[in-house]
Amino acid sequence: MTSQAPLRTGDALLAEARALLPSVVALRRELHRHPEIGLGLSETQRRVLHALDGLPLDVRTGRSIGSVTATLDGGQPGPTVLLRADMDGLPLREESGLEFASETDDAMHACGHDTHVAMLVGAARLLAARRAELTGRVVFMFQPGEEGYHGARVMIEEGLLDLEAPPAVAFALHISNRHRSGSVNLRRGPLLAAGDTIRITVRGRGGHASAPHHAVDPIAVAAQIAIALQTMVTRRIDIFDPAVLTIANITAGTTTNIIPETAFMQGTMRTLSEETRVAMRDNVRRVVEGIAAAHGATAELEIEPGYPVTVNDDSVAGRVLDLARELIGSDDVEDIPAPIMGAEDFSYVLQRVPGAMAFLGACPPELEPADAPQNHSNRVVHHEPAMAVGVALHAAVALRADEWSR
Repeated sequence: MTSQAPLRTGDALLAEARALLPSVVALRRELHRHPEIGLGLSETQRRVLHALDGLPLDVRTGRSIGSVTATLDGGQPGPTVLLRADMDGLPLREESGLEFASETDDAMHACGHDTHVAMLVGAARLLAARRAELTGRVVFMFQPGEEGYHGARVMIEEGLLDLEAPPAVAFALHISNRHRSGSVNLRRGPLLAAGDTIRITVRGRGGHASAPHHAVDPIAVAAQIAIALQTMVTRRIDIFDPAVLTIANITAGTTTNIIPETAFMQGTMRTLSEETRVAMRDNVRRVVEGIAAAHGATAELEIEPGYPVTVNDDSVAGRVLDLARELIGSDDVEDIPAPIMGAEDFSYVLQRVPGAMAFLGACPPELEPADAPQNHSNRVVHHEPAMAVGVALHAAVALRADEWSR
């Protein structure tokens, strides 16, 4: 293969993706108007099935959740490639001002999952048209429940990866306004953090606010715990394997002259390795129980495990970076220098299959990435022309994965 062949292939894929863009945008807008939350997503599932209808796919739906799995067999033997799109929205009231804004009260596609679905459907159409040159097969994973519902894990439990020829490569895109429109951004190794939820109930002894010495004030104890947890991170955790701990909610008391019996607080803990994740859990428990005991109170700690660390395979991430450069040129491809402390349940797939997740830039051109509303904002707006790059990159990964397994 000459050095020019990949570029011609990339140009052709991008041109085909741009030709599909009107249908991709139309599907995205239809999904955006009708967001659903959680694992069910019956209307979203129906729209995905309709969009895939007529393509040469083996389509299956989830047994207990509203997932869709579609398989495209290529014209030649080769590896299985898994491409993923998450489908669920968030509990927000949209204030983006878009003409196709959410028509569902208190639900919005504020994290761009509508664009993920539309791009993956576009990739399925593009690859179906190129089926004769496709080696192996492609599994299109349309997943509900990414926003805290562990949808990817449920799909795995329902047999997503239990195929006669299991996936050899997995790939996913996540749209982001942190990067200029149409750019591709990823890194080797840890990309996103593990995210665990912390809930603490401090139990003291209630009394009159004028006589705190006759009570055990759980609010004072909770305040000391919150401050001590921040200090613990800086004193006990290696700065080169970082952690973030945030207490985001504290609730206690009813009025001005009563010391309550309990105080409740909750927050999140983010880590980039399983070793630090375990260490943080142990350290949090020691701080919470120790400070409560020092004040004659007790504390109940619940740590709810969230998503694991999202770790990009070094080899696959490197290949994706190369493919992206072939598609759009080096100036629009960034090897991200540091992980991001958000969490993603594509991590469950990457624990089982070598693969990578990349960020597709979609910041509206009239805005700077630093100033644009970001994912999870009720005002976020994604630049739709960027989706052509996403469609083409999905297709390129599927078409070129046979080269990676040689």
